[in-house]
Amino acid sequence: MKHYLIAGLGGVLAGALVTTQLAGPLLAQETGRSAPIYEQLELFGNVFERIRADYVEAPDDKELIEAAINGMLTSLDPHSGFLSADDYSDMQTQTRGSFGGLGIEVSQEEGMVKVVAPIDDTPAANAGVEPGDFITHVNGESLLGLTLDQAVDMMRGPIGSEITITILREGETEPFDLSMARDTIKLTVVRSRVEGHAVVLRVSTFNDETYDTLLAELESAVEEAGGIDRVTGFVLDLRNNPGGLLNQAISVSDAFLDAGEIVSTRGRSSDESERWNAETGDLAQGKPMVVLVNGGSASASEIVAGALQDHRRAIVVGEKSFGKGSVQTVMPVTADSAIRLTTARYFTPSGRSIQALGIQPDILVAQPRPVPTDDEDEPRSESSFSRSEADLRGALGNDVSDELRQQMEEEAAELEATAALRDEDYQLAYAVDVLKGLAAVNFRADQVPAAETPAVTGEGAGGDDDAADRG
Repeated sequence: MKHYLIAGLGGVLAGALVTTQLAGPLLAQETGRSAPIYEQLELFGNVFERIRADYVEAPDDKELIEAAINGMLTSLDPHSGFLSADDYSDMQTQTRGSFGGLGIEVSQEEGMVKVVAPIDDTPAANAGVEPGDFITHVNGESLLGLTLDQAVDMMRGPIGSEITITILREGETEPFDLSMARDTIKLTVVRSRVEGHAVVLRVSTFNDETYDTLLAELESAVEEAGGIDRVTGFVLDLRNNPGGLLNQAISVSDAFLDAGEIVSTRGRSSDESERWNAETGDLAQGKPMVVLVNGGSASASEIVAGALQDHRRAIVVGEKSFGKGSVQTVMPVTADSAIRLTTARYFTPSGRSIQALGIQPDILVAQPRPVPTDDEDEPRSESSFSRSEADLRGALGNDVSDELRQQMEEEAAELEATAALRDEDYQLAYAVDVLKGLAAVNFRADQVPAAETPAVTGEGAGGDDDAADRG
């Protein structure tokens, strides 16, 4: 019914010229709340006719109507909007995992284009675009005054073509330019690696492929680590993950939970609320977990982090997440266009609203900025001279078995690898250290009581997509 009503509203706007002619008889029949609505529609029709008749250049009627619809939607919140045929097609392509552009997830804040997160291994990420950056110009042309879709269109172009974007970044005194070449953005949704005995699962977005890829990557990494018994725990890396499909966020959360609520959505009325619960089965088999988040972790990422945090299934490490806790439902209004409408808010199992608050980590760990080096003033290298009992002349030896000696050497190598990882990725190294600590005290998820969750009554249509715009 909701889809039908909104499609009907689009029809009213498209037929505003007819409404102008019939407004008199209709208003005579209407009473109460309906009368002001038709008066406003008559006003819209009058303005539309005045533009068509008197604007300095003949406008395109279709573009005027679409702009009016988009203006109505964007006045509600930054995430609602009209999807023209091209935009609707682009959105469907993005959720399938491949599209063209720079690889930037963006939103709009006070009329400015703000970077939610650069996507892994894309021109934007490689050029140094960071979450929280504001993009003010594209190839010298200002983005101020443009809609988000118009700004995204400016960032798109032929594959291989050069583009320069102007960045305004907190902490920088002046805007600066970043140049890159447009490319086909193929989303690598999940990548795995083994650090010591910890399995790291890097999830970069939530599209149609996320859960299946996560399952395959987890199994491969566990096998590489020597089996689940040799795994100390799992790091779920959601940093700079801007979100995506709600059903995929639910599936990923469910993958590591045995029972309990995952997320609830609450709409305008009680019958528009919905709740999703976990089913039996934990892919990590109760092993300790750490979830990594930062300011680029948004929406679906926050659902996963909030669910695992509330159930005490994982320790959340990093920095406060983005705070995008609203549900967008995509509703087709014609054969090739749709509207993206905010229909509900997300709530974590304990009843916390994510919106504008984000997920606070259990352990706050900032990622140090790389220190620029000056080739003319290279620091002197550390001396390799060491002092220990073994270095003393005439020190007693220690007859240990070859097996034990090999084990000690392997442990030492792992410590050195983790120490080296701190220079590459301090937050990830911290997460690996946390897992070692949990493994040392024989932590298991099934020994921790689940979080109490408030009951959510009513059933309704929750949103099925929360993807932001991508450039």
